[in-house]
Amino acid sequence: MEQGNRPIPNRLKMHRKVMGLKQRHVARLLGLHDTKPISLWEKGQAMPNSVNLIKLSIIYRTFPNELYYELFGELREELTALEARQPANQ
Repeated sequence: MEQGNRPIPNRLKMHRKVMGLKQRHVARLLGLHDTKPISLWEKGQAMPNSVNLIKLSIIYRTFPNELYYELFGELREELTALEARQPANQ
């Protein structure tokens, strides 16, 4: 999976809007000082670290793979192909 400069597809903004939350409120819940990281994540210019991803999934009442649905699918395909080429006991 090669992202390069293309945005990282995600559903963060959609889930935030469904919950009726502002970026400012989410930032406060995550202990962030401003909304810049939230904005970068929603635009696909950066990704939250694993702890913030889990926190976001709790805040948005969903699973982490739903927040990054396309990425999850790409990674699953990639790993499934690798598993098919390698014996399980190695």
